[in-house]
Order: sequence, then C-alpha cells, then structure tokens
Amino acid sequence: MVVKAAGLVIYRRLAGKVQFLLLQASYPPHHWTPPKGHVDPGEDEWTAALRETKEEANLNKDQLTIHETCHETLYYEAKGKPKSVKYWLALLNNPDDVTLSHEHQNWKWLELDDAVKIADYAEMGSLLRKFATYIDNVKV
Repeated sequence: MVVKAAGLVIYRRLAGKVQFLLLQASYPPHHWTPPKGHVDPGEDEWTAALRETKEEANLNKDQLTIHETCHETLYYEAKGKPKSVKYWLALLNNPDDVTLSHEHQNWKWLELDDAVKIADYAEMGSLLRKFATYIDNVKV
C-alpha cells in the first residue's frame, strides 16, 4: 500500500528574486523539505496539504495565494514502503509570517539553485525547477 502525503511548495519574491521556503526536520537525517505530511484517514491530499502547512509553518490558506492548477506528485520509497507526495505551488503573501512547529529545527528562504542543493533529493530538485519555470512563465 502506498503511503500518501501532501504539502505546499511555498515561495516569495524578495528584491525581484524568487525564493523557496524549506524546513529542516528535527530528527535525523535532518532533511530539508517544503511543508508536508501524511494524509490522515478520511482526508484528501488537498486538505492534508493545507493542514500540514498550518501545523508545520503556521501558515493558513488566507496567508497564501495557491496556484491550484500547478501541482506535481512525487513517487519514491521511504522506510521500505512506496510513498507519494502531492505538492501544490503557493505564494506567501506576507513573507514574515513563518513560525516553526516542534517537527522542524530550522527554516530558510532559498533561491532555486541553493534550494535544489539543500533539498538533496533529485525528485525534489526537479519539482522545484518545474515550479520555478511556472512562476517565470505566468509572471505571478
């Protein structure tokens, strides 16, 4: 059975540059990802993405401009089980609003190349590049 998760790839514009929000897990290996988490029983991926973003970064839907048509699902293995994570792209309306939960020990705003490096997984790098292209093309 596939373990399902969902989240939002959050970005901001600062001095004309696009930066992505990545959170560092508080548990080893302390990986960096956008806000995301497991889909609870009876919950759909959209609801899980919004809930997890609120829990992990203290951001609710009202603080974001979510590009609902820009989404991607990553498939990989985690702890020996198949996993899918669906991400939507979202602009943070006020970039100073981030507050971490106990699940994370740090957060950073990073431009694309640095975000790809710190995220470490090839699939995440591809996702960030795809979303950056979307941002450039739609001039949001």
